Amino acid sequence: MNPLTLEFWTALATIVFIDLVLAGDNAIVIGMAARNLPKHQQKAAILWGMAGAVAIRIAATALVVYLLKVPWLQLAGGLLLIWIAYKLLVQEEGGHEVKAGNTLLQSIWTIIAADAAMGLDNVIAIAGASHGHLLLVVIGLLISIPIVIWGSTLFIRLINRYPWIIYLGGGVLAYTAAKMIMHEEHIANLIGNREWMVWIFYAVVVAGVLLAGFAVNAARNRRAAALQEKSREPR
Repeated sequence: MNPLTLEFWTALATIVFIDLVLAGDNAIVIGMAARNLPKHQQKAAILWGMAGAVAIRIAATALVVYLLKVPWLQLAGGLLLIWIAYKLLVQEEGGHEVKAGNTLLQSIWTIIAADAAMGLDNVIAIAGASHGHLLLVVIGLLISIPIVIWGSTLFIRLINRYPWIIYLGGGVLAYTAAKMIMHEEHIANLIGNREWMVWIFYAVVVAGVLLAGFAVNAARNRRAAALQEKSREPR
């Protein structure tokens, strides 16, 4: 993919946005892993921990990019990414049990291990959005990781204030998933030049994920409101 084309920059912007939307939990873990260290060591733990995490993330994504070339695995990856998009929209608020390190090395290792354990969704999404170009993966991670480290609090606050950002992220993930499925060689050969079928599929996948997420969240909000109202009733 030529870096001078609109396609390259659109794919890069998609990778950065996906990583920011999916990295909120990772950012929280980073902060928790280094919380027991003296202030002068916290920054070093975060920097070295994220350096190791980025190296592992790049290697894992490169492996997934390679594996997606195996017949039918791109279809499987697309279906899994549809589920990830849905879970992003309906995720439960929960705590993160992360044991903080008491030394610099312990904290660095905790950050690397936690990011590796939590980064599967990022790896699959970025591999799909990169269309097999590892350069896009590397540049996207190098751009988004510093933003996650120093801007995570602001980004999480923005998401809480403007919930539509999460729906936008879910839509981008769903669209990426649909493209992965349509780029599966066997499916692409089956569809041939009928481009209209591709766009209908994109629309159905994106609309289905967003409507499912909205319906589940609306039902959850109604239950929460009913429980709150019931708790206010005099006994």
